[in-house]
Amino acid sequence: MPGAALNVTTSTLSLTVADVDASREFFCTHLGYQVAMAADGFASLSRGDAAADLVLLRRGTEVLPPEQRDRQATGLIFALTVTGIEAEEERLRGAGAPITMPLREEPWGERLFQLTDPNGIVVQLVEWATPEEPGQTDEPGQTDEPAMQVVAPTAGNVTDSPNARMTGLAAPSRGSTELSTWTVAMEAGRTGPEHSVSREQVWTVTAGVLEVTCDGRTEKIAAGQTLVLPPDVLRRVHASQAAEAYVAMRSDGVASVPGVDGTRPLPWAQ
Repeated sequence: MPGAALNVTTSTLSLTVADVDASREFFCTHLGYQVAMAADGFASLSRGDAAADLVLLRRGTEVLPPEQRDRQATGLIFALTVTGIEAEEERLRGAGAPITMPLREEPWGERLFQLTDPNGIVVQLVEWATPEEPGQTDEPGQTDEPAMQVVAPTAGNVTDSPNARMTGLAAPSRGSTELSTWTVAMEAGRTGPEHSVSREQVWTVTAGVLEVTCDGRTEKIAAGQTLVLPPDVLRRVHASQAAEAYVAMRSDGVASVPGVDGTRPLPWAQ
């Protein structure tokens, strides 16, 4: 009937995944969901509170329309508003949960962190900061303007892989709220794995030459040149000679590797 009000009694999010059991274990172990119903390739989960119910369906199941059977749940964020977000992050870290974006606070008062389940489903826990009264500050003369910070790299910010050394600079754990920056050093002849990243990256080569293959196209980037890599496109980086580069990216970017389910955080960007 035109003009009739929508009467919603409950809400359910249906997710198509490769491994139903892995996602079911993740949501039940870390986020307090319980199994309401389950069968081969299917699980219905509920918390009994304001959180949306979840239905997990195995990719390829015939209950889905043919055009949707092979579409896996990606590119979405399942957000849950909570209270006591610091305690929640501490609890989840202690339980070994896969936290892929550490706790941060946005300028508009949203406090959040993210987990990623084994099928790549991103779960975001959110708490809104209590707004202060106009003019209210912690100390006399103190303002709400963010303080300038100087970040110095330390040995604890260095990640060595078989092909490169990444040294983290700015990141959410080191004073930045929006961007992550780091340096990459590669020895001559080294080649990184083929992968994609969910956010745009900007690479400025500071020494040597890098050969970057992206979406089937290969470019040589020499010292002083800058390369912009688009998000979600396969790339591979090769050092034909010893090379170094400076990289910048939004701090919530994660990597994907062909043939491997789920996403991987970039430790030097956390």
